[in-house]
Amino acid sequence: MTDIAIEQNIYNAKAITRPDRALMTYYVICSCFAFIGFPFVFLPLWIKYVTLEYKIDDDGVSMSWGFLFRKQILLTYRRIQDIHVKRNIIHRWLGLADVAIQTASGTSGAEMTIVGIRRPELLRDYLYSQMRGAKDDSAHPETPQHSAQDEALQLLTEIRDALRTKNADAGDAS
Repeated sequence: MTDIAIEQNIYNAKAITRPDRALMTYYVICSCFAFIGFPFVFLPLWIKYVTLEYKIDDDGVSMSWGFLFRKQILLTYRRIQDIHVKRNIIHRWLGLADVAIQTASGTSGAEMTIVGIRRPELLRDYLYSQMRGAKDDSAHPETPQHSAQDEALQLLTEIRDALRTKNADAGDAS
């Protein structure tokens, strides 16, 4: 993605299908910390890197990886509760980040972590806009969704005012 596209707020999250190549460098560095256990640490990370695929579409986010035991996670935008961007010092040095997506599943950790992403803030903002159902309505401020929300707010305001009036009248009568 070019800097011009970023300046124009154009971000194509659907184009993210694989982690950035710098993730392999990160995996090699992390495996080196195991010294003698390097092959045992590196091999599973290499398999995950080679097989890791993302799919971001109108329904949600999916992630899959694995040769023998294939694991796949699919999260619809409605299930997403929170999104965190995580970086350690090596991530920052390589220009990478992990985007952790949490749901209300009852687990303390993230349901899905999209690893090896550049410009994670743009992905996070895109996912937030999708999970909230927000679209770019600057050109069309009077969409049916906004008018329905405005009608509901107006109705709730009228109910609140009616209850206040009723409570005030009941207070005056006693």
